[in-house]
Amino acid sequence: EWVAAKFKFSLAVMLRPKQTRKFVLLPRRWVVERTFGWLNHYRRLSKSYERLTRTDEAWVFIAMSRIMLNRLA
Repeated sequence: EWVAAKFKFSLAVMLRPKQTRKFVLLPRRWVVERTFGWLNHYRRLSKSYERLTRTDEAWVFIAMSRIMLNRLA
């Protein structure tokens, strides 16, 4: 509720169906997992060395900018 009011986001938690026992691809989850996999290549982001969260956000922005530039090239 707070996130929806503050940032105008809607949060959707995707749960696995109880009757399935084997692998089921959840919608759009692979996008998040792939992005985290790309960010794991950057050592600086593996652990928070900074005092301010703004600095951590800046490093994530720099890493994602490099990833997108590499994909464009």
